[in-house]
Amino acid sequence: MSRRLPPLIPLRAFEAVGRTGSIRAAAEELSVSHSVVSHHLQTLQQQLRVKLVQARGRGIELTPEGIRFQEEIARSFDQIAQATCNLGGAPADRTLKIWCRPGLAERKLMPSLPDLRAKLRDRDIVLCPTNLRPDLTAGEADVEVTSLHHISSDTRLSAELLSRPRVFPIVSPGFLARYPEVTKFESLTRMPLLHEDSTKQWERWLCAVRPGSFDQLCGVRLWNAQLTIQAARLGQGIALSNDALVSEELAAGDLVEPIASNVRLWGYYVLSKASRWRDPAIVVVREWLHDICTAVPQQA
Repeated sequence: MSRRLPPLIPLRAFEAVGRTGSIRAAAEELSVSHSVVSHHLQTLQQQLRVKLVQARGRGIELTPEGIRFQEEIARSFDQIAQATCNLGGAPADRTLKIWCRPGLAERKLMPSLPDLRAKLRDRDIVLCPTNLRPDLTAGEADVEVTSLHHISSDTRLSAELLSRPRVFPIVSPGFLARYPEVTKFESLTRMPLLHEDSTKQWERWLCAVRPGSFDQLCGVRLWNAQLTIQAARLGQGIALSNDALVSEELAAGDLVEPIASNVRLWGYYVLSKASRWRDPAIVVVREWLHDICTAVPQQA
């Protein structure tokens, strides 16, 4: 029985456009001009009698039908690539790139890397601590670990919740001794607050504890969680942190929680390209991340 297949060269061009996110990037990958890729897209749509791409600004985007089709054929292309590698005709890409929020990467993922390496001996693991978001659909990273208030509706991606940690203020014992009023909520906005790249996290926490208006927040901005935690340990002010990042310092008494609260503003999520969600290596990484987050003490 013969298979009903679309022309394979236009199909490959469409898959590259969907994966890279643009005609120009797909053309560079395929070593052809962008006009050739555009022609292939037109040919494929005419053959299938379905609109797969549409204009958006100065570029294009996949239609809902195009997104579903791209997800299906991407798995097929992945299988073809893997089958080719299995023949020994081409070396497999050993690199596994994990992008992660800096604080979580340094404090939780990096100490557990030997466990992951033992499970993935045939892969070269790259852990990239960053606040930037990778383009997973373009292959910029294989796995992303980040904090989100809600999951994107992008059907090209798959995501699952790792943990929803409690967020709370932290200070050094010395700071608490110098400013005992820090234990009162009303005093917080008059104290030296430590921010990451903006004041938004403090604003959200304050509103979650006690909805209402408050004065414009001041204090130094230190760009990432690692620096705010370190500044708090040095007695420079009050930082916001969470169970996953400072549980050891709290247990050791190096940091204290001046105000009791039970606020959960966001969750840590793991994301990858939907077509690779069940790849054996991705599954191993997901299970490894769940083990790490399960081991983090999280107060009720």
